[in-house]
Amino acid sequence: MKRIISTIIIFFTILTLCACEKQTSEIEGKVNIVAVNFPAYDFARQVGGAFANVSMLLPAGSENHSYEPTAADIIKIQECDLFIYTGGESDAWVEKILESFENKPENMRMIDTVPVLKEDDTGNDGEIDEHVWTSPANAIKIVQGICAMICVIDQKNSDVYEENALEYIEKLRELDRAFDTYFLKDENRIMIFGDRFPFRYFAEEYDITYYSAFPGCAAETEASVKTVAELIDKAKETGAKKIFYIEFSNHMTADTIASAVGAETVLFHSCHNVTKEEFDRGETYLSIMTENLERLRG
Repeated sequence: MKRIISTIIIFFTILTLCACEKQTSEIEGKVNIVAVNFPAYDFARQVGGAFANVSMLLPAGSENHSYEPTAADIIKIQECDLFIYTGGESDAWVEKILESFENKPENMRMIDTVPVLKEDDTGNDGEIDEHVWTSPANAIKIVQGICAMICVIDQKNSDVYEENALEYIEKLRELDRAFDTYFLKDENRIMIFGDRFPFRYFAEEYDITYYSAFPGCAAETEASVKTVAELIDKAKETGAKKIFYIEFSNHMTADTIASAVGAETVLFHSCHNVTKEEFDRGETYLSIMTENLERLRG
């Protein structure tokens, strides 16, 4: 990964020596926004509306943890008006690239808009959980941060951006209230994931007790026999009817646990990225999180 980044930076440096003039979406009269992943992309679209040109670097259908930027990606970052990324360990490449620019675009880290949590709540030595958007309450803070940045970049249309943000935030609040209502019952506040668990912020927001095979950014795909046995015991102990897995998962561990306890396996989408089909049909953070709520209720 380091070699790839170094090669890309060298290539980009050569390109900049050509003194090519920056080509943003100023011709269209729009703010040019580049987002690393789907949540940042979707939030920026909601705020920017018709006055923003928003693109996403992470290809639909791909895993964020295996993403490697191309030279074209780096040029898009350099030429944009606002660059939005998550921050944290998985975005270490971003910091290196931004440091290589003589003129950095305006940029925003989503982790800077909310209080951060560790991936694992059993100690203080774990990595920061970067999936800050999984809590609708956090999503509101991120949207407010994006709105503030866009309003500075394009002050003449700030009223429009602020109105867009307020309308969208009200929808996020409605979603938050709906989750709140569901989790009022104690029996609903236990979730078992036969998968990674990128939902620390979600769990914290709704006081959820969770058990999972791996933390959110774990590289493992297959749980140990010991871990599976422990999750089966927890599922039996709690009377779990649903064993959850996340998007882009083979859900083999979840299937094993569910089969052992007579439960069903259920997708719980972290919104980190979407499939090409989901992207093409216009899925949004709101639509995906609403589907998550319906799966909980079902």
